[in-house]
Amino acid sequence: QVWGSSGRSHSVDLTALGKHGEVYTEGPFACLAWSHSETRLLYVAEKSRPKPQPPCPWDAPGADRPAEEHRDEQVGTMHPGANRTVTQDQRFVYHEDWGEALSTRSMPVLCALDLESSSLSVLEGIPEHLCPGQALWSPDDHGVVFVGWWNEPFRLGLSACSNRRSGIFHLDLDSGHCELLSAEHAAACSPRLSPNGQRLLYLEGDLGGPHRQCLRLCMITWQTGQAVTVLDVVHEPTEAFAGLYVEALPPRCWAADSRRAVLGTPQRSRTDLLLVDTETAIITNLTAGSPEGCWELLTLQWDLLVATCSAPHQPPSLVVAVLPPAGQELPIHWVPVKNSPTVPGVTWKTLQIQPPQSRQSPTMHGTQAFEALLLSPTDSMVPHPLIVCPHGGPHAVFDARWRPSMAALCCLGFAVLLVNYRGSLGFGQASISSLLSRVGEQDVADTQLAVDQALSTEPLDPHRLALLAGSHGAFIALHLLANEPERYQACALRSPVSNLPALLGTSDIPDWRYTSLGLPYSFERVPSAEDVATMLLRSPIARAARVRQGRGRGGGGLLWYPEGGHALAGVDTEADVFGNCAHWFLQYLGQ
Repeated sequence: QVWGSSGRSHSVDLTALGKHGEVYTEGPFACLAWSHSETRLLYVAEKSRPKPQPPCPWDAPGADRPAEEHRDEQVGTMHPGANRTVTQDQRFVYHEDWGEALSTRSMPVLCALDLESSSLSVLEGIPEHLCPGQALWSPDDHGVVFVGWWNEPFRLGLSACSNRRSGIFHLDLDSGHCELLSAEHAAACSPRLSPNGQRLLYLEGDLGGPHRQCLRLCMITWQTGQAVTVLDVVHEPTEAFAGLYVEALPPRCWAADSRRAVLGTPQRSRTDLLLVDTETAIITNLTAGSPEGCWELLTLQWDLLVATCSAPHQPPSLVVAVLPPAGQELPIHWVPVKNSPTVPGVTWKTLQIQPPQSRQSPTMHGTQAFEALLLSPTDSMVPHPLIVCPHGGPHAVFDARWRPSMAALCCLGFAVLLVNYRGSLGFGQASISSLLSRVGEQDVADTQLAVDQALSTEPLDPHRLALLAGSHGAFIALHLLANEPERYQACALRSPVSNLPALLGTSDIPDWRYTSLGLPYSFERVPSAEDVATMLLRSPIARAARVRQGRGRGGGGLLWYPEGGHALAGVDTEADVFGNCAHWFLQYLGQ
């Protein structure tokens, strides 16, 4: 539907037109972009496939067909001059998908809806080895800019993976010529055209390696096609800038001057809004030092910033600000539109943790500091039981945002420790890379170090400890249980990674199984016995007997959520997961 000041002007059932399959409304491919003339809409949908026909008994070669069909052939109504072709049944042909949360996404196509003529077209000219998405119109509306992901030799999972080969392309709608604008062997995404149509901003990362990483901010001058790096990868963070770690730029990130841009990105355990001057590469942190730990830009139009801000004890508030002229950005004055009060009974702080220097190799991988967020009840019932939460990924981050489940645990009397071990986003590329070949060792040691520091400096009960984690965080938690089975009184894990070799044949990211352990990966690689042995030795399941022998009391249980996916997403699923975890901890931590 299209609505204007006078009401609804257009209503089109896109799928009913039969030009394509399901429209992509979310995920990495999805987009909905107006042409500059506001007469055409650009979007992405699944490529149309022939509808399955019910099998007929006479479709088998040599089978008798109805007399009517014989008569039709005799009068020439069925493919005159040619033998009758038996149509192959396409119902059971396998189509690759793009992995977790994208199982219905296989071959996207770009579609253009012309509102003036009420016509719909699927754009042609995109090479078959590319899957297009994130499209927008070129400055003159005679072409489109899009992100193309290589789908050969086969598709690997895209979710939480910024290291898949992709590029920024331009498709000329008049000639049908498709041209690569960005680097050929890189992972590029999130193109954003400046208001004057002269600059194209986008994100770029390296292929392979960590599944998420520190990214470059690049820019193309439209008239010349020249690409430059505005902000490069940050290996060691400084106080002023720790690097870019976002999955996408805000849909509207450009200032009205077509020179400055605003984006949000993790900076250690915060997510801040950064203003970037694309000509001088000067960065201004617009939210540094604010009491809120997480800022997200919703839109930037006519230099009006609309954002949300939150903290572990404060739900998101809606705020606006006018972007000052260049060189006068600070201080910026945020005006609350809808303010959310803090939740009583919850307080939080950031813990700085310095790992010890390695005796075996004092300089190798450094001894980068990392952080943990500690949420605590404000009541006087100290010492508090502690729930330890290493995040999944592993290349992700617990920023200081509002998380209802964590605040609720505090209201139930638990302290919660959110650990950003080395390898987390927001602390520089060197920290991310330090975890490669050390999963199950460095991340586990860092989490245990964070627990020890919290217990020694905060009013916490060392005899009432629990673990709560998911995915790779659960992998860490299982190792912690195996290391010290008597130390933790309870554990609740979501979609745990427990058996690395088993994932080689079931995971949508088999490359990560190799890379995480420092093993080389190629599309042609078949796991060797040595590979499998290495993965098994690093898997928590290899140490399961230690957990069984070390826990003399209590029990266990398994809950199965068929609709939740790996992330156990969805309102009903998330509510049930939290309720069961909370009851489990109340039962075994004596609250």
